[in-house]
Amino acid sequence: MDSTRIAFLASDKPEAQEALQGLAHRYGNLPVEAADIIAPIGGDGFMLETLKAYMGADKPIYGINRGTVGFLMNSFSIEDLPRRIANAEAARIRPLEMTATDRDGAEQTAIAFNEISLLRETRQTARIAIHVNGKTRMDMLICDGILLSSPIGSTAYNLSAHGPIIPIGAKLLALTPISAFRPRRWRGALLPHDAEVSFEILEPGLRPVSAVADNYEVRRVSKVTAVESRHHVVTMLYDNDHSLEERIVREQFSY
Repeated sequence: MDSTRIAFLASDKPEAQEALQGLAHRYGNLPVEAADIIAPIGGDGFMLETLKAYMGADKPIYGINRGTVGFLMNSFSIEDLPRRIANAEAARIRPLEMTATDRDGAEQTAIAFNEISLLRETRQTARIAIHVNGKTRMDMLICDGILLSSPIGSTAYNLSAHGPIIPIGAKLLALTPISAFRPRRWRGALLPHDAEVSFEILEPGLRPVSAVADNYEVRRVSKVTAVESRHHVVTMLYDNDHSLEERIVREQFSY
């Protein structure tokens, strides 16, 4: 048996649980605190849960796909796992940090590895002012919503909203409107990775807006601030013939 010490985690899906049993039988399964590598088994949603749960563990994370999409995961095989991990390429990722203030003045914070999105809650369009590094860049965006995406999230909701795909090393964030009504032709902006972006909700009583950091939602917000984390960083491992950088480049040529 190889000496690589792995902590396998799995989603509740039957395919993930079956893979967990096979991998643990073959390679053993240690608690996270005793392992060198964390290996979540499932889909992208489970990977995001794992990243948030263990971003303070300072251990590389090698995802194994037994989910629906698996863009952030490596392909599943029970063979040669220690060799694949040893030869994997590392991608160091900083998440986004969201601070959301609701209409009562209460603040909530959350981490997002993919995106922070603001979404209208009712039939009324949202009206949002956008500030970047303390300077007003748009007095009022009338829209269904807007999102700020990291590079790894740029191929997810951001791409579905017609935002740009961002290479991992570009040090950029994508600011992308969702069904913008006014200004109708505004398609968003690329911002420096260290920009602080603030969203001010106009008419929050009449036009309520929720803020979502990946899958964590705060409803009826009045202000949301988003910034790349200065405190958290995780290392994700990918097979050297199918790195995260390669996946993102390849996605730009898919049709």
